[in-house]
Amino acid sequence: RAPRAISNFVQENLSNWYVRLSRRRFWKGSYAEDKISAYQTLYQCLVTVAQLAAPVAPFFMDRLYRDLTRVCDEKGVESVHLSNFPKADASYIDKPLEHKMQRAQTISSLVLSLRQREKIKVRQPLQKIMIPVLDEASRREIEAVSELIKSEVNVKEIELIDEGSGILVKQIKPDFKKLGPRFGKDMKMIAAKVHAFTQGDISTLEKEGEISILHNEKNIKLSLDEVVISSQDIEGWLVANSGGTTVALDVTIDDALRNEGIARELVNRIQNLRKDSGFEVTDRVEVTLQDNENLKTAVTQNIAYIKQETLTEVLEFEAEVENGMEIAFDDIATKLSIKKH
Repeated sequence: RAPRAISNFVQENLSNWYVRLSRRRFWKGSYAEDKISAYQTLYQCLVTVAQLAAPVAPFFMDRLYRDLTRVCDEKGVESVHLSNFPKADASYIDKPLEHKMQRAQTISSLVLSLRQREKIKVRQPLQKIMIPVLDEASRREIEAVSELIKSEVNVKEIELIDEGSGILVKQIKPDFKKLGPRFGKDMKMIAAKVHAFTQGDISTLEKEGEISILHNEKNIKLSLDEVVISSQDIEGWLVANSGGTTVALDVTIDDALRNEGIARELVNRIQNLRKDSGFEVTDRVEVTLQDNENLKTAVTQNIAYIKQETLTEVLEFEAEVENGMEIAFDDIATKLSIKKH
């Protein structure tokens, strides 16, 4: 169980979440407080993981520990196996922050699953997601992580709507695998009662985690994990649910959004060519593109963003680009060349 817990922490929370979302903190700007904090947090996590996992991966964790500690002023011991096993410090635990992050992860996962269902790439910006909130505490939690969610799923707006607004209609059905063994031959009666739930009943179940129903003149409790709640799609939107959280994604893509998506794809191709050409992260460059009307419109509308993200000083179009790299995405096909400024 211990190695699984360590593995889950490293993969899901540290790598797929913290490190990925902190890339800009690691690479952008001067070596000031925010960047130092980002690096120190990562360092502390990796050193502690090395100590925790040393009994089950002794050679790798010793290498990781020594690689980390020997480049710091910290007076570490020669080997992870000679260091003191870490002790939990409850003062570092921030449950409200963890809950906010969990909510951000759940919402992001739902939106990304909807994008995948509709085959809309993450680089393609979308306008809005709607999220029904059960109470004021939920509203404050989502607002606290709204910028993170917008960045993660590439949407412009998050609209928080009242659970009882009627915009999103929820449906409920019993989870027969869980309720069948519990109620046996009475399952049909229980299913009928569940299907008769009102929107208010569903809201209560999501908010409280359980609800009472009358069965054979007795009050019995149904829990949230014993039912399946879903939401009806509305025109131009896709809807998904998970663990009491519902999101609706606006999948309408207008010309401005489409052009911004093209610009983001272009940034990706320029960054790849920078890397393949051996440029330093801080090198400023000049970019030449072969004429393409759709691409030119997208570049014109998003020129500041493209230049900022790729450190481009000069960006121009020409009828022909000699020795350029051919690039293609969506309905765009052109050539790209890059040189140091």
